[in-house]
Amino acid sequence: MIIESTLRPENALSRTTVNAGDHYIGTVKQGQTLRILDLEGNQAADTLFFSADDTAERYSAMDTVREQGAVYLTTGSKLISSEGRTMLTLTADTCGRHDTLGGACASESNTVRYDLEKRHMHSCRDNWMQAIANHPEYGLSKRDITHNINFFMNVPVTADGGLTFEDGISAPGKYVEMVAEMDVIVLISNCPQLNNPCNGYNPTPIELLIWG
Repeated sequence: MIIESTLRPENALSRTTVNAGDHYIGTVKQGQTLRILDLEGNQAADTLFFSADDTAERYSAMDTVREQGAVYLTTGSKLISSEGRTMLTLTADTCGRHDTLGGACASESNTVRYDLEKRHMHSCRDNWMQAIANHPEYGLSKRDITHNINFFMNVPVTADGGLTFEDGISAPGKYVEMVAEMDVIVLISNCPQLNNPCNGYNPTPIELLIWG
């Protein structure tokens, strides 16, 4: 559902640009609002959420899809944790839908999907691993890297139940906004993928804005 936000960027507590193919880790406090802004369009933001109080509790794709009764996320969707609690609620969305099923690129999937020579290309899993290695204060390890949300990514479900990666439905200036229902750690890979159209074969920056 397309709903625009009433929040103004100049009133944000923080604004962070995440460069093409880069990563981000940070905390959003309960009651704060996070906006993920697609600056140039057709860019996928692969995102994981964890409870800041106990990182064993994290975003669960299975619980979220079951509770929504839908495989795509948009305004009004609730992101459910592995403990069955609401972590964040989507409050505005100018893109229209966001993927819960496509997963994240890794050296292994690049090899299987594309070519052996693609194995060493930078990937979302690499980004997440770099973020948690550089920021041990968040208490995350590679065992915490599980299923994610692909904000802005277009992954249609085929008639026979398969998935395809298609051109994005986002555009410059499109965004998704969500309010935190608990203190959450946000871990984002601004996807570096060059082998399918999820980034238009040209990764670009995103911006993260937080309001108190």
